[in-house]
Amino acid sequence: MPKPAREILDSPAFHRLVARRWTVSLASTAALFLAYYGFIILVALDKAFLARRIGEVTTLGIPLAVGVIVVSWILALLYARWTRRVHDPEVAALRRELES
Repeated sequence: MPKPAREILDSPAFHRLVARRWTVSLASTAALFLAYYGFIILVALDKAFLARRIGEVTTLGIPLAVGVIVVSWILALLYARWTRRVHDPEVAALRRELES
């Protein structure tokens, strides 16, 4: 006979699962926030620094802007990897517990 959903929702395992997901989500959001708004603040406060040439036509701002985009991709990939390896198996285990 399946367990009542309330029993699973009140279980410590479910609370740990939700807390861990929030922690990982907030950490990746904070990292992206720092990268993006750090770049925007740099644009606002030190245009001369970003305008420094690092080649004949390239300024420092261009690779830094690309870096912000790359950081966002990396964070998304890390979150997806964590979800596949950690979160999804834990969700599946809780689902099996609910069905048994």
